[in-house]
Amino acid sequence: MPKQKTHSGSKKRFKVTGSGKIMRGQAGMRHNFERKSSEYTRQHTGEVEVAKSDVKRIKRLLGR
Repeated sequence: MPKQKTHSGSKKRFKVTGSGKIMRGQAGMRHNFERKSSEYTRQHTGEVEVAKSDVKRIKRLLGR
């Protein structure tokens, strides 16, 4: 049986932690920073955990 390929778009967007949680970057951090408050940009820096409803689908895309 052939190997299952990892979804290329997903491997660029999601990271799996050592404990198995799936992390993602937050939206709204690419451009137009002049209009966004400093508070907004600070709060949206870094990564957050993926919603529980999406975990099963993302794990399948990552081949886990």
